[in-house]
Amino acid sequence: MTEVNRKIHVVGINSYIFEDLPSKLQDLFIETGNIAVPSSYFEEIKSWSKNGLEKKKSFFSSNSNNELVNWLRSQKTDVILISRGDPLWFGIGRILLENFSKDELSFYPANTCIQLAFSKLKIPWQDTVNVSIHGRDSTNLVESLKSKPSSLAVITDSNNKSLEIIKKNLSELNLIDFYDFWLCEEIGFENENIRKLNLKKSLPSEISSLNIVVLTKTKKNYSNNNLPLFGINDNVFKTFDDRPNLLTKREVRVQILADIELPKNGVIWDIGAGCGSIGLEALKLRPNLDLFCIDKRIGSKALILENSKKLGVKPKFIFEENIINTLQTRTLSSFEKPNRLVIGGCDKKTKLQIINTLAKGMSIGDIIVIPIIDIQAIEELKQELEDKNFKTNLNLIQTYKSLTIAEGLRLEPNNPVFLLKGKKYI
Repeated sequence: MTEVNRKIHVVGINSYIFEDLPSKLQDLFIETGNIAVPSSYFEEIKSWSKNGLEKKKSFFSSNSNNELVNWLRSQKTDVILISRGDPLWFGIGRILLENFSKDELSFYPANTCIQLAFSKLKIPWQDTVNVSIHGRDSTNLVESLKSKPSSLAVITDSNNKSLEIIKKNLSELNLIDFYDFWLCEEIGFENENIRKLNLKKSLPSEISSLNIVVLTKTKKNYSNNNLPLFGINDNVFKTFDDRPNLLTKREVRVQILADIELPKNGVIWDIGAGCGSIGLEALKLRPNLDLFCIDKRIGSKALILENSKKLGVKPKFIFEENIINTLQTRTLSSFEKPNRLVIGGCDKKTKLQIINTLAKGMSIGDIIVIPIIDIQAIEELKQELEDKNFKTNLNLIQTYKSLTIAEGLRLEPNNPVFLLKGKKYI
């Protein structure tokens, strides 16, 4: 193996001021003749050579491309490559490690722009999700937004209208009111500027190309007066922090509420209620209904109660227990049997047991709706309903959302859901 005779010193900076470098790196800069600098701040770093440095410097304007790699390979003596922040964190470090041996490289990271931004905002960042759309598409950004983290930091790209993409993605995912949007420009440098933007207005006309975005969960409380009559946005419902997608999505929920043919009066059971989104919206539409929510997950009762306050409704009972336990240990005559029944959040065997226990006490015109994602369970559940004198029909709900990307729009599919509906006729 050829012995490496020179080093590539990759130096991260948070300032264009030479004196802000640690003394060890100041000495390294003084002693090294060949310096590669990103073109976006080439002149600022080149000015360091005017500070009475004895050794003559040769500066190379870098665009982090093959030309830079070829230049580094051509150097016979030690070189310095200037980078912002930590070169190994969404930076030039990955490209260098793909093209040079580890023995050739030495890294001197500075604080990352994200670290500095959170220190200025005075917000803990250990749980922050970090995404880069600098030279990348926005797929990871969309997936991260869907999980609704408490905070999210985005490294942007001035060449692909990143800020507009982030704003549109938030709007398309109904998250405009879910996050505060912090624009952080030239973090750690002389022209540093941090401002919270109102995304319901146009973006500022003057924005530095050196910017990142920090999204932090808003403290805004939703008022019952601001909610639509029908089709409440998903972000209105609080859910488990570690299972943010544990609710029936708006598009599917709307269809379930239509299929259930809500009466003015009666009893509706929401089994596997999760955060309560189906039953609570049903109660908002028909306030005279008696709602029974059943979910076995620990904490579900408190979650449903909190969401019921947001919607201004009040379930009659909330059972935080396994539905089988409910059916076996409680006397059904002690609380009313359902006229409308939604069965979600359990396996096929449990669904069959629920139908077998409850369907025989339901009256003509009463309805059962079952959301299903396991196609193999459909036939058996359908047959069980028909054996209990329910007329059935099956509907596949497959929806797509348009999402903005740098090239325009793409359609993002939601998971398909089968809705099996049974209406009792005898």
